[in-house]
Amino acid sequence: MNTSHPYIWNYLPLAFQLLVAVGLAGGMVVGSYFIGKKRASKVKAGAYECGMEPVGDARGRFSVRFYMVAMLFILFDVEAVFMLPWAVIYRQLPHITGSRFFGFWEMIVYLGFVAVGLFYVWKKGVLDWSQDKADL
Repeated sequence: MNTSHPYIWNYLPLAFQLLVAVGLAGGMVVGSYFIGKKRASKVKAGAYECGMEPVGDARGRFSVRFYMVAMLFILFDVEAVFMLPWAVIYRQLPHITGSRFFGFWEMIVYLGFVAVGLFYVWKKGVLDWSQDKADL
């Protein structure tokens, strides 16, 4: 460890990177303000909804099923995040745990819990959108 300068100086490259990032972002915003055209029109002031004319109230109600599917998506997304590190070190697991099939059976138990949850929501009808008429 080099003690010829204070420890805080080790953060100097990070400070420069943050300074460049903030300066670049600010420069683009200020540059677009000065360079861009400023012609107001009814079309520019109107709401933009993916190329479609906005119809109805923006505060419309969504079915609870919509939120259930969103939570299920997050659940299975997190499942994939937990499976990736396991897959990366799968071949080293016998050396880490001392047992040949410990990592395999642990993942089987984990996937079993996920399968029970999927079976539960399937039987509850959360995934059957044909019955949902709440937000039509």
